[in-house]
Amino acid sequence: MRSPVSRRLTVAALLLLTLATGVVDAVSVLVLGHVFVANMTGNVIFLGFWFVPQTGVDLTAAVVAFTGFVAGTVIGGRLARQLDSTVRRWLVVTLSIEVVIIGAVAALAGAGVLDYRDDSKLVLIGGLAISFGIQNATARQFGIPELSTTVLTSTIVGIGFDSRLAGGTGQREKLRYAVVATMCGGAVLGATLSRFAVAPVIGLAAVIVAASAAIFAFGPEDSG
Repeated sequence: MRSPVSRRLTVAALLLLTLATGVVDAVSVLVLGHVFVANMTGNVIFLGFWFVPQTGVDLTAAVVAFTGFVAGTVIGGRLARQLDSTVRRWLVVTLSIEVVIIGAVAALAGAGVLDYRDDSKLVLIGGLAISFGIQNATARQFGIPELSTTVLTSTIVGIGFDSRLAGGTGQREKLRYAVVATMCGGAVLGATLSRFAVAPVIGLAAVIVAASAAIFAFGPEDSG
């Protein structure tokens, strides 16, 4: 699917979504327990750990995150098929839904309705997982393997496989390093800020996603 804005702006918007992923996954792992809301590879591993006694893995949280993420991808797929006639509108609507979900759980957490220390955190986990499932399903439509915005495995494989050490040309090397650095930076930011507050950090992720949506909403059309 062709982006409604230039490639440079598209990459910038997707990097912002990658940054939001790092921020929120840092919170989910460090505060909500050993669970990812965006990286499902980690959750599948955690589900495997559950079958081994005394690993301390919260199966319920992992199941909620996995189920929520899959539900998000279904929602993302429906939105893509219903709104794909106008790509700009589709992106704005989809990312706006993500912003609303993230913002809502942040507000509920900040108001004390959802607590990070009891079972109500499952609502946080589920809501965030749904939002990042929507995000992943949307980002993959652009066909940029390095920028799924939630998974880095293929990006890191590309760094090594296409490197000059492996006999490659180093093509797309800068983009791949930028993606890894952005995700890592988001994790550092989320881990640091969540030591002092949690709900505002989740709210920050919503702001970052909103900035990405703004690029797709108001960025100049691709003239290429």
